[in-house]
Amino acid sequence: MTEDLTSADKASPAKVGPAAATQRGAIETRQITIDGQLLQVAIRHGDGGAPPLLLFNGIGANWELARPFLEALTNTTAIIFDVPGVGGSPRPAWPYRPSTLARLAADLVAELGHAEVDVAGVSWGGGIAQQFAHQFPKRCRRLVLAATAPGFTMVPASPAVLWKMATPRRYTDKGYMKTVAADIYGGAFRDDPSLIGRHAAAMHGARSMGYFYQLLAMTGWTSLPWLWSLPQPTLILMGRDDPLVPPINGQIMASLIPNAELHMIDDGHLFMVTRPKETAGLIEAFLADESRQAAASSLLSRTTSYLRDLVPTSGDGRQKS
Repeated sequence: MTEDLTSADKASPAKVGPAAATQRGAIETRQITIDGQLLQVAIRHGDGGAPPLLLFNGIGANWELARPFLEALTNTTAIIFDVPGVGGSPRPAWPYRPSTLARLAADLVAELGHAEVDVAGVSWGGGIAQQFAHQFPKRCRRLVLAATAPGFTMVPASPAVLWKMATPRRYTDKGYMKTVAADIYGGAFRDDPSLIGRHAAAMHGARSMGYFYQLLAMTGWTSLPWLWSLPQPTLILMGRDDPLVPPINGQIMASLIPNAELHMIDDGHLFMVTRPKETAGLIEAFLADESRQAAASSLLSRTTSYLRDLVPTSGDGRQKS
C-alpha cells in the first residue's frame, strides 16, 4: 500500500501538512494505492468530532461533481474516491463486484486511520453504500442513501430514460449532456439550464470501459434479501421529480430497513448538486442526532411488524400510518 501526493499537492505542501489536516472546510486530494489499485481520493476536512462520512458517487461521476455538496458541509469530515476506471483512478485489469468495491473502500478508510465511518451513496453509489453497510456492519455507524434503489429489483425508469443512460456519452459530450440532462435528472434541471452547464463543466475522466465495468458490477445485484438485516440508523433521501430512480424505490427501502427514515425533496435526481446546502444540512442533522442508535432486527420481527402495519388498529377501518 503506497501513498503519493498529486502534482498540485506537491506544489503546495501546506495543503497536505498538519495545518491542512485541521483546517475545517479544506479539500485535500491524494493518490493512494490500495491492494495494487491506484485511487484518486478527496478528503473534505471537518472538526474531527465524529466518524468521517464515506461517500460513494454516482455512475461515471468523478469526485469533483460532488464538490458543491462537500463545500456545503459544516462540521463533517468526508472521504470520496473515484472508483477504478473513472476520473483520476485508472481502470482495473478485471471487472469487479459491489463486494470488491466495498472491501477496497474499507481498506482505504483503514489506511486513512479510521476504524468506523458513516456511509453515504448517491444513485449507483447507493448500491455500493448498501453493500458496505451489509458487508462491514461494525465499521458502518450510520447509512445515508440518496436517489438510489435496491439494485436490479428496483422499480425502473422509463425505457426512454434508461436508453439515454446506457452510455457515458453525457460525460464526454457536454453538448449532448445539455440536451438530455432535464429528461434524465428532472427537478431543477428542467427550469435552469445554467445548472446543467455548471455540472457539465466539472465532468472529466469518464471512460467507456470504466463505465461498462460499473454497469457490469451491478448486473444481477440486489439488496432486497438482506435489507431487513441492516442495523444502522438509515436516512433515505429521494427526489419527488426523479425520472431515473422513481421515488417509490425509497418507500420500498424504508419499509424494509428496520431503522430507516424517508425524506422527500422537491427536486430531481441530482438534488445533492442542485440543493447542496439543504441536503448537507439534512445529512449532518441526521448524523449528529444521538437519539438514533443501531438496532438489530430479525426477519421474523420485521415481517411481524410489516404485517401489523397492514392490519386496521381500532376498528375504524384505517391502516396505521
